[in-house]
Amino acid sequence: MSISNIAQSDSRPFIDYFYKWEREKADQVYLRQSVGTTYIDYTWQEVGRQARSMATYLRSLDLPPQSPIGLVSKNCPHWLIADIAILISGHISVPLYPTLTADQLHSVLEHSQCTVLFVGKLDNWSTMRAGVPTGMLCIAFPENQPDVMLRPWNDILAMYPPMVESPKPEPDDLFTIVYTSGTTGRPKGVMIDYRAAAAIAESTRNKTFQDLANARFFSYLPLCHVAERNIVEALGLITGGTIYFVESLATFSQNLAAARPTHFLAVPRIWTKFQQGVLANMPQSRLNRLLQIPIVSSLVKRKIRQRLGLNDTVMILTGAAPMPIPMLQWFRRLGICIQDSYGMTENLGAVSIMPADKIKDGTVGRVNDGMNVRIDPATGEILTQAPWNMRGYYRDPELTAKTLTSDNWLHTGDIGELDAEGYLRITGRLNDLYKSPKGEFIIPSKLESGFSENPFIDQICVMGTQLPQPIALLVLSEVGQKTSPTDVSKSLTDTLIASNSQLHAYERIKKIILVKDTWTVDNNLMTPTLKIKRKEVEKRYQAAIDAWYDQDEVVVWEA
Repeated sequence: MSISNIAQSDSRPFIDYFYKWEREKADQVYLRQSVGTTYIDYTWQEVGRQARSMATYLRSLDLPPQSPIGLVSKNCPHWLIADIAILISGHISVPLYPTLTADQLHSVLEHSQCTVLFVGKLDNWSTMRAGVPTGMLCIAFPENQPDVMLRPWNDILAMYPPMVESPKPEPDDLFTIVYTSGTTGRPKGVMIDYRAAAAIAESTRNKTFQDLANARFFSYLPLCHVAERNIVEALGLITGGTIYFVESLATFSQNLAAARPTHFLAVPRIWTKFQQGVLANMPQSRLNRLLQIPIVSSLVKRKIRQRLGLNDTVMILTGAAPMPIPMLQWFRRLGICIQDSYGMTENLGAVSIMPADKIKDGTVGRVNDGMNVRIDPATGEILTQAPWNMRGYYRDPELTAKTLTSDNWLHTGDIGELDAEGYLRITGRLNDLYKSPKGEFIIPSKLESGFSENPFIDQICVMGTQLPQPIALLVLSEVGQKTSPTDVSKSLTDTLIASNSQLHAYERIKKIILVKDTWTVDNNLMTPTLKIKRKEVEKRYQAAIDAWYDQDEVVVWEA
């Protein structure tokens, strides 16, 4: 299907789907919040009642049409109810990461020109609240602790009746402003209109099982991220499915097993944790033996899938960061077919997806219908063109002009290759490239992939802009932490030798540094979507790099 046909075939806004299920599934459960061993359930009718009352209140504020309204919270039912209220009141939702510092929150709220902010489940509101601009109206979800700065959600609902009409936005109206996670610098406000959101829904309909009955979704990745918003919020609305919310990280596994989602998205970091959890209960050698016995193999695979909560899935996706091929193949042996996907906020995360029936490892799948991709012959950069490209960066015409060409080609900043069958391969990122002392380009992600099969490694970051040869900083996995340092060092040395044998001389890694601290969102070494902040990792360890490099040992343990 051509871009023009997709753009004209269906301009139905997502809110139309909500109106449909509000009428047809009024008493069926739409949102489920896990609380211990029970749930707090919200039917489509109840979600409509709360969203419509909140929309009445927002209308009463006499804000200019299409006013940006902020939303900062961890995932919970009221996140989606607030988002729906913003949309039906005729305004623009501006979802924000719940891990922002006070300074970051202030910067984004000022830049987005929000005058209202919904505040939900947060771990650090006591410090974050200092970032709220003076005079801003803040509305608290029911989950919040009492705070005189916040107007209670339930108090508003008690005072304002539900909106009766069901307004529909125009295709060119702004749907949302999504601020990027800041992997490569200051967060940017990506403007997405209703036409773009409708075009992507039409293009990916067959690939995402949108017509599946009784669809179930599991929400835990930040809903302000474009991938979670697509796979959970948008598909939940389109299918009329049920969305389950994780209670906390401590209950993640039991919540997922209970939800048994039909659609599931997880970034590579989550899949690594799943794999480590399986191997902690069953060593790889024993698992290999059991999988070779036909009847036993089926039982083992089914039990593992059930324990993970993935026995009913029809679509399992990964994205946001490179997924090691050996890990994809490892899960495939268990009957868990993970479909790699690729995209970015600026093209609604929908450039390509791996066909479940025609997998080509080493690629991020086949380019979606309606998406055009070309490779810049000079730099190798991937450029995309689709009706769901962003409109531009909010209040930043200069950066918009650098990123979007006049004929709507988007500069992704990623380097890649496109084969004859339309499969896309990502080989690096322009911002991550650096030159060796002799002038050869080095791609860190390429070198990191050589370590993907070693079970002792949890996280890896290759660096070396000022060094004769690259080095690899590693964080040990749980298995590695329980193994003797001698065995770990030998295993990593063997992996290094094998990996270097496949590389050019200038690419070969000289040292492995085992650092003590795990890289997390809290210490600012990972984004909220669990991607490593390469520049922050380099900055953290820069002072010790030269001393580590000069040590005689190949594997160096941080003191």
